[in-house]
Amino acid sequence: MAQQELRRDLKNRHVQLIAIGGTIGTGLFLGSGKAIQLAGPSIILAYLIIGMAVFFVMRALGELLLSNSGYQSFTDFAVDYIGPWAGFVTGWTYWFCWIMVAMADIIAVGVYVQYWFDIPQWIPALICLVILLGLNLLTVKLFGELEFWFALIKVITILALIILGTILLVIGFQTDTGAVSVQNLWEYGGLFPNGASGFLLSFQMVVFAYVGVELVGVSAAETANPQKNIPSAINKIPMRILFFYVGALFVILCINPWNQLNASSSPFVQVFGLVGIPVAAGIINFVVLTSAASACNSGLFSTSRILFNLGSHKQGPAKLAKLNKNHVPSNALLTSTVVVSIGAFLSKLIPEQAFGIVTTISAICFIWVWGIILISHIRYTKLRPDLRKKSTFKAPLTPFMNYVVLALFVFILIIMLYAEATRLSVLMTPLWFALLFVLYLFRRKNSN
Repeated sequence: MAQQELRRDLKNRHVQLIAIGGTIGTGLFLGSGKAIQLAGPSIILAYLIIGMAVFFVMRALGELLLSNSGYQSFTDFAVDYIGPWAGFVTGWTYWFCWIMVAMADIIAVGVYVQYWFDIPQWIPALICLVILLGLNLLTVKLFGELEFWFALIKVITILALIILGTILLVIGFQTDTGAVSVQNLWEYGGLFPNGASGFLLSFQMVVFAYVGVELVGVSAAETANPQKNIPSAINKIPMRILFFYVGALFVILCINPWNQLNASSSPFVQVFGLVGIPVAAGIINFVVLTSAASACNSGLFSTSRILFNLGSHKQGPAKLAKLNKNHVPSNALLTSTVVVSIGAFLSKLIPEQAFGIVTTISAICFIWVWGIILISHIRYTKLRPDLRKKSTFKAPLTPFMNYVVLALFVFILIIMLYAEATRLSVLMTPLWFALLFVLYLFRRKNSN
């Protein structure tokens, strides 16, 4: 039935910027401050390692999506190559991940607006959420345009920082903390000032900074000419994000010694202020505000498409699979928005450590999703050698790199269990998976 098919209205530029917009957010603009305090200059290496791991996940995702035109997201091939339980658990886990991220971002919108207006933070948070809902309900093309411009603001800001920093580096600009120099990378305790432990403990925030890159997999069903645009997006996005992260952090650490950056505030604001730009705080606050709105926008899009997919495959209520006249999954979108709005209303009650707990649980859940993609790809190469042979977008170094990246993810989870700040979240997360397994068994029993 035509009414129940998602429209392929997302162009290549939309797909590129959706993933970039969903990824570059609080993890870079705010979270990098905390990560720098843990790892020092070695944070650049941490971003490189996770960035390369994510690239191999993306290549596996791309090959799987293009192997079957009927695949709408990664939950579909998880069902085919691992089992129905994997599709159910992964789908709802991905929804849960983005709901938490969207909650954190919508609360952040309220906080950022308070920089200019003395009003309760839940009011601008709710207004922003209603606006995003209204725009998302219209057409997927409008969502793509909105996200394109949101992401473009972030990209321009980071490029401006990299260009400005490079100029200051070349001329040896003097700041209150000394000359802008590459030597700042090693003159304050070396590249690993807090030892191997500080370097490894930063991995959780680095993983969180990369979440969202897999949005290409969620938008596949609404991408025009997927055979061309998905490979193009996958090949370009990880390297571009790597450039934005590594380039920005390199410049920040050359301008300002790592030990003089405040972990609780944005290093971007501090650096622009340090080089004498008087309106820096206001400009960056606007950028971070649009960044949070952009990430929430991506969250509403991804969660609604996951719910639509779960409803379509009888892994959730059938009403979630209903589309409106604009071919947008309106019921799924409304459901996600209502859940995210709880975060806006309860923002006063959330303690300061809540954001840390949310980001840790999100990182763990995203590691699950990325791991399922890699395992599905391994199974695909073993069970469908015919499709693998015909593939025009083969993931490189398969299955060796699949196992290497999976081992890295397990190692990161062990580090997070070891660290006091993240241990509670690691111990809490299995409760979510246990609940999903119980719900899956209950639904399967009732459907028989």
